[in-house]
Amino acid sequence: MTFDGNLSFDNIRHVAKDFGNIYHLMPCAVLHPKSVFDISSTVKYIFDMGSTSELTVAARGHGHSLKGQAQAYKGVVIDMESLSVPEMNIQTGTLPYIDVSAGELWINMLHESLKHGLAPKSWTDYLHLTVGGTLSNAGISGQAFRHGPQINNVHRLKVITGRGEIVTCSEEHNADIFHAVLGGLGQFGIITEARIALEPAPKKVKWIRALYSDIYAFTKDQENLISSRDSFDYIEGFVIINRTGLLNSWRSSFKPKDPVGANHFISEGRILFCLEVAKYFDPAESSKHIDEDIDTLLSKLSYIESTVFISEVAYPDFLDRVHQSEMKLREKGLWEVPHPWLNLFIPRSRIHEFSEEVFGNIVRDTSNGPVLIYPVNKSRWKNITSLITPAEDVFYVVSFLFSATPSSKGKDGLEHILAQNNRILQFCERRRLGIKHYLPHYSTQEDWKTHFGTHWEVFCRRKRTYDPLAILAPGQNIFQRASSHGRHTYSSRNVA
Repeated sequence: MTFDGNLSFDNIRHVAKDFGNIYHLMPCAVLHPKSVFDISSTVKYIFDMGSTSELTVAARGHGHSLKGQAQAYKGVVIDMESLSVPEMNIQTGTLPYIDVSAGELWINMLHESLKHGLAPKSWTDYLHLTVGGTLSNAGISGQAFRHGPQINNVHRLKVITGRGEIVTCSEEHNADIFHAVLGGLGQFGIITEARIALEPAPKKVKWIRALYSDIYAFTKDQENLISSRDSFDYIEGFVIINRTGLLNSWRSSFKPKDPVGANHFISEGRILFCLEVAKYFDPAESSKHIDEDIDTLLSKLSYIESTVFISEVAYPDFLDRVHQSEMKLREKGLWEVPHPWLNLFIPRSRIHEFSEEVFGNIVRDTSNGPVLIYPVNKSRWKNITSLITPAEDVFYVVSFLFSATPSSKGKDGLEHILAQNNRILQFCERRRLGIKHYLPHYSTQEDWKTHFGTHWEVFCRRKRTYDPLAILAPGQNIFQRASSHGRHTYSSRNVA
């Protein structure tokens, strides 16, 4: 094979590590592509080897997977950030969009689109991720109640199948593979280019936090906000258990509406729920009314009155807020640590039952990282992609974003946090809460079948159609590579 880029067999250990920093699967080579042809020819070459080979291929973006999903044990890892395609193309007009490489970071797309006064509609909380990476999962943040996840805001894709074929697809053309790869965990094709919907970008953001001590009032207000036509533009929330420093840190960048009351507020020993919302605006157009609009919206809520904190920031600074925390953690050497994250979708009807047990008995503090909790309305989500969600129209995103301290045997250690995650999952299974995992990772056929439920047969049919030898995304641990040693099976192999 000839490449515009290069295939490296040395200095490859870095791709056997990801953000989760728990799974370490060594490949045999890393492809640094310069063109889509580099990727397609590599996959086709492996496909043409047929069952005589056990080689697999994993597309790796910014390495933010949690459990080795973008790794390939003894296979080929494709460094998607090396992919060179034409510069980002932006189309303005009534239906604006941007054409971008799948290896491009969302933060770079934001800066480029802002030059035209535009921005993508839906985001993740962290923007230093690749386009292909988030579209292979979903891409969820506080805008999802209005615009759906990122996979709902794509007009067109260019994909390389497990046969090495280059396919351009959309809602109207090659629709089956288009819907398959969106949220498809990399199982049906490698996304190489995407056309993302844009909208006019605001200039400023009013960023607001308020505390609740009552889970019922908290969830009622969140659900009312996501169902209201006149609401905030971003709605999330998180849980605070035995943390006081967090409240103090707010005062450095957020202005309390009631300084005296906020100063006397005591949080020790309490389970608190923080509503986090944002209102976008352009000072040249709406600065006179934005505060009135916010006061009207807040007047309908049942938060603890002395705990409203407000900050005004530029729109790109708000979207890139997590990166600021990343830089501080990197300075302290606390970023390159294990991240045993657990991301769940909880049906609306079971969120209080879940909260009572998990936040009342299992998770005793949130000092190891944030715990997000916020609802989304599935009526805004397309149900024909590969993403799996609970059956109810409204469900909660609950994310335990904990970091583990290396070598620690205490409550901040990896084993303790993993055991805590297992207790949460065992409770959900025992009570049959009907949860679904986001960024799922299972090791048995039965677990994957349970996860996909009635969608399992469609998922398998698409796999047979677009990646019949199970070459792609072996780190997801769904299908095992077809080889001369046997037929398709489900792999439970974890090589650490």
